[in-house]
Amino acid sequence: MLRQFCVGAVCILTGVGLAQAQSIETVTVTAARMPEPVGQSAFSVVTLSSASLSQAGRLDAALEQVPGVSLFRRGDSLSANPTTQGISLRAIAPSGAGRALVLLDGVPMNDPFGNWVIWTALPWEDIGQAQIVRGAGTGPYGSGALTGTIALTERSGKGLGVADVSAGSLGTARMGAAGGAKVGKLSLFASASAEHSDGWIPVLPGQRGAADRPLWFNGASGSLRAQETLDAGLTFSARLGLYDEARGNGVVGGQARANGVVASLALARSATQSHPGWRLQLWSLNSNLSNTFTSEALNHMSALVVDNQYATPAWGWGANAAMVGVSGAWRWELGGDLRDDSGESRELYLPVQGVFQDRRRAGGRLVIAGLYGEGAWRHQGWLLTAGVRADRWATSQGHLIESKVANGAIIALSNPSSRSGVVPTGRIGIKRWLSGGMYVRAAAYAGFRVPSLNELYRPFRVGNVITNANANLKPEQLYGEELGWGGQRAAWTWSLTGFYNQLANAITNVTISTTPQLTFQQRQNAGTIDALGLEGELSVALSKRVHLHSAFALTDARVHAHGAAAKLNGKRPAQAPVATITAGADYTPLNPLRLSAQVRYESARYNDDLNQQRLGSAVTLDLRADWHLRPAWDAYISLDNATDARVAYQVDAPGVDLYAEPRRLMVGLIYQP
Repeated sequence: MLRQFCVGAVCILTGVGLAQAQSIETVTVTAARMPEPVGQSAFSVVTLSSASLSQAGRLDAALEQVPGVSLFRRGDSLSANPTTQGISLRAIAPSGAGRALVLLDGVPMNDPFGNWVIWTALPWEDIGQAQIVRGAGTGPYGSGALTGTIALTERSGKGLGVADVSAGSLGTARMGAAGGAKVGKLSLFASASAEHSDGWIPVLPGQRGAADRPLWFNGASGSLRAQETLDAGLTFSARLGLYDEARGNGVVGGQARANGVVASLALARSATQSHPGWRLQLWSLNSNLSNTFTSEALNHMSALVVDNQYATPAWGWGANAAMVGVSGAWRWELGGDLRDDSGESRELYLPVQGVFQDRRRAGGRLVIAGLYGEGAWRHQGWLLTAGVRADRWATSQGHLIESKVANGAIIALSNPSSRSGVVPTGRIGIKRWLSGGMYVRAAAYAGFRVPSLNELYRPFRVGNVITNANANLKPEQLYGEELGWGGQRAAWTWSLTGFYNQLANAITNVTISTTPQLTFQQRQNAGTIDALGLEGELSVALSKRVHLHSAFALTDARVHAHGAAAKLNGKRPAQAPVATITAGADYTPLNPLRLSAQVRYESARYNDDLNQQRLGSAVTLDLRADWHLRPAWDAYISLDNATDARVAYQVDAPGVDLYAEPRRLMVGLIYQP
């Protein structure tokens, strides 16, 4: 086998002479993106191409082609409140804050205040590839890479790379485009998107009342990247991205808005025969969120706004650096990163006859800095890799201030003490290529997630449930092992992975007390969650015209709690299904026409930690037909949830569930050379 190491335009080839694998391993360092971590193929990695991502209107929905990848609740970000858009992998324990790290060319896209991801900022047209790394990360993956990492790569190239427009039922319309140009040594790339949906009422017709409203949505985003090759082998790039969205929460008076600015600068130097390549990146993420929370009468005839989160200004900035080198069969990477997040929630609450009586400000600052090193040795069909990492985290400036709106009198004041700690993590992997196109592998890893500012400092109310913050929360830590087998033979490609993960210091909302009107909870480190799972993918080309594919994830996750959370012992984490299975087929009956079908099954899950509110299993069917009009142009028609299946995603009240998107018909035109 030949190994190829590239930085900028310089490539180094080293011959290793493997008959079992004739591919060329490429390690690229440019100012636009980080190099792929060393030894990555020893771990459970799924890569989605731009063509795969284009099959769904929203990026988070496209990522759910991989079973186990999901937002906190069923459904996608078109209807989910921003505070529940955190993404998790492997269904170990989904949460609103998310337990996976999302990176765009090295820039963390998780919100500085709440750790959730605003997916409007990441239109699929802007993304060239998504690499999903399942299992806790170390190396370049720091805090947040607890159940895995989603590493996104922005598109590149000259000319219009993609453009699309679509419209359909539920008052849905969408358009987006991305493309680039080159002027001398300067390369420019831009993307833009806009989307609207009238939405749907998530309550069944027979249970609706005058207070119910559609989950409407308006969103837009834009980005511009400039990259230039300088003298002395240096490459410089700068990127600026903007997003803005507004949505209805499904109840009269309930709505949310999120907007932000993402900026980054990067500088890289090309490698030589005797010197490694390196890359330095600076980034900033400014965000703001407003949200109104309501309490709805049992008959849904009226609703009261009980909390007006009118602003949540947050700012995160950071830096990361990496140095990569190759020596014979060895490849190594050294690096470090820094993230500094600060922000606060500003709210009005306690309404009396429609007038808010009290005001609240809650927030603080979180700084995380880490160093890492990884090495990989690949020789004669073997890959061995190991990495270590150490991170120091520190919280400060924590505050909770409650005062009277009328006269500003302080009614509650809390300034939690500053806290800090050091978390060591690491990962190790081994992979062996066998004859017949097969391989086996094994890996072990540890990862962590520091609680978000939202979890540490902000109490909140949703409906009739009041949840208090906890400034003493410890970082979550995950330890795991896995075994994998896979390969490719003729028209068949497959992979199978068995894993055991243990999530320590798991953060969850623990019920403290209840009254006939209200339920009181607090965020706590409830204990550990043990998860035993099996996941796999299979695809086969039956002919040039027929391609079949399927994937599944089975995860038995159980809570082992202590203290006030002991009542959760043996329960499944909220919103964690045991099984997710997908199957699909692509059929080309005529050269211009391609027909696609995708079936998704998900087993029952629970809405609550006590496992008292069951959400039934669901089967959905998506259909699509693409007609190739002319070079680079395609027209399509799609029918999502073709059978109009009822997919419950939340329990709103006893006997009343909320349901995800009903059947939706879309027609569109897409240009993609």
